[in-house]
Amino acid sequence: MDSAAPKPPSEGGSPADIERRRSQKDLAPRERLLGHVAAAVLLGALPSSAVSADEGQSVRITEWVVPWQHTRPRDAYVDGARRVWFTSPSSDYVAYLDPFSGKFKRFRLESGTEPRSLVVDGQGDIWYAGGNRAQAHIGKFDRRRELVFQFPMPNPVAQDPHSLTLDERGNIWFAIQGGNSVGRLDTRSGQLDLVELPTSSARPSDIAIDGKNRPWIAEYATNKLAVLDPSSMSIREFVLPRSTARPRRLCVSSADHIWYVDYAEGYVGRLRPERGTFQEWPVPGGRSARPYALARDARDRIWFVETGLRPSRLVGFDPRREQFFSITGIASGGTVRDMYYHEPSEEMWFVTDARTLGRAELGRDSTAR
Repeated sequence: MDSAAPKPPSEGGSPADIERRRSQKDLAPRERLLGHVAAAVLLGALPSSAVSADEGQSVRITEWVVPWQHTRPRDAYVDGARRVWFTSPSSDYVAYLDPFSGKFKRFRLESGTEPRSLVVDGQGDIWYAGGNRAQAHIGKFDRRRELVFQFPMPNPVAQDPHSLTLDERGNIWFAIQGGNSVGRLDTRSGQLDLVELPTSSARPSDIAIDGKNRPWIAEYATNKLAVLDPSSMSIREFVLPRSTARPRRLCVSSADHIWYVDYAEGYVGRLRPERGTFQEWPVPGGRSARPYALARDARDRIWFVETGLRPSRLVGFDPRREQFFSITGIASGGTVRDMYYHEPSEEMWFVTDARTLGRAELGRDSTAR
């Protein structure tokens, strides 16, 4: 059992440069027993931040310090019991926070796994992207049996899977930046398929599923978004209005509009696929705001984090009014790469580079005028 007294946020150490040379010829899942440790310690949460926008609204944000130093945690995903799972690519673990008790528990993965993204399926099992270039894979952590099953990449070019997302059939889609590809894992059969993007060196950085069960892709090294037909595995690209735009994250509204943030020049934008038209709005923080993490809530409001400012700021945008209605500073100040919206609780969860796990309460009372 690992335990630690509460400490202030820290930037932590640099990710370990782990290069392990292993054969990827065997594509069958490999089973591993996990060692696990628990941090049965109640950590004091950081004070909530309430930096209001000009529009007069802010949200309540609470952050918990992750107890394992120098681990640089990433991502967040809420399971059916409202435990908040996250990974550490530099320290090879998956872990969760119980927000009711404040206790953390972690499960160690094989050394060199470098998990960079995760999702939780309907059975409560954890799927993660193993980012080690020598043994890149999608992994399944069977939480009840504490076993790991690995599904290695079928092509050595696919060295860096990340940005996992589940479709309505329970399949997992993921991006491969260095390999310029998108992948699909059939979680029932174990079949793993890859398709290359039409634009070379596009560096896909995020994936979201629309109402037709199609994955949309943000091509971060270009000014393009793409959609993939899961039946034919064909890809269609949409060119953003500005050649200098660099879409880094995206999400899909209930009307199947595609929302994205332009990390390079500070815009939030919307694509209407049925029309092929774009509309964009400069973010409140300006060109240097570096909007990164992005998600929508149950009311189709768009939320993103301006990471180029200190502290980083959570910003809310109302598409119906076409107005930014909320700006709230994140106390730890760390960069936020991804967010997960938990609809039953109306909470947005995220991990920061300052080694904190954060919760933004987006309920109706939290943003009332």
